[in-house]
Amino acid sequence: MSRLSALSISEVPSDINAIMSAGEDIMGFTPNDGLIMARNPEMLKAFLGLVQSIYQPSALDNDLKKLLGLMTSSASGCQYCQAHTQYGALKHGITEQKIAAIWEYQTSDLFSPAEREALDVARNAALVPNAVTDEQFERLKSHFSEVQIVEIVGVISLFGFLNRWNATFKTDIESAPAMASAKFTSVV
Repeated sequence: MSRLSALSISEVPSDINAIMSAGEDIMGFTPNDGLIMARNPEMLKAFLGLVQSIYQPSALDNDLKKLLGLMTSSASGCQYCQAHTQYGALKHGITEQKIAAIWEYQTSDLFSPAEREALDVARNAALVPNAVTDEQFERLKSHFSEVQIVEIVGVISLFGFLNRWNATFKTDIESAPAMASAKFTSVV
């Protein structure tokens, strides 16, 4: 049970309500972490601006962004974010097989060499203390531009925040992501 309950949508200020409704249209549900953060509307607005800037079409493939979020959340152990990233990856068209193989990325044919390097960095960046090595970062540079690397670290950092936020609040997982995550319970 969440340590701080999510607000009901009727308790959310009207200017935030429109933002939350747009999120529901995109995701298919209203995220409980946003309904917790809605207690501080300015924080929520600023946070949503960051999310939008990271997930807008860019130099970095959106499939990779989804996988980076999944690896970061899996490595940090945030069940809420794991469920959300699994759900989002499925909704975005990433196969169940690839999602289930996230921990086998180094050897699985489902992952490209570039994805392997990015996932290595995501896994090690999620650890405390950060375990990214100079060698890993140099290998990342052989596959990605500086702009793409900034985006990679942006996704990892976004999920670093979300992982700490949701693990600390023990945010209740909504039914759609919970059902998606149940497909991977024995694997991830």
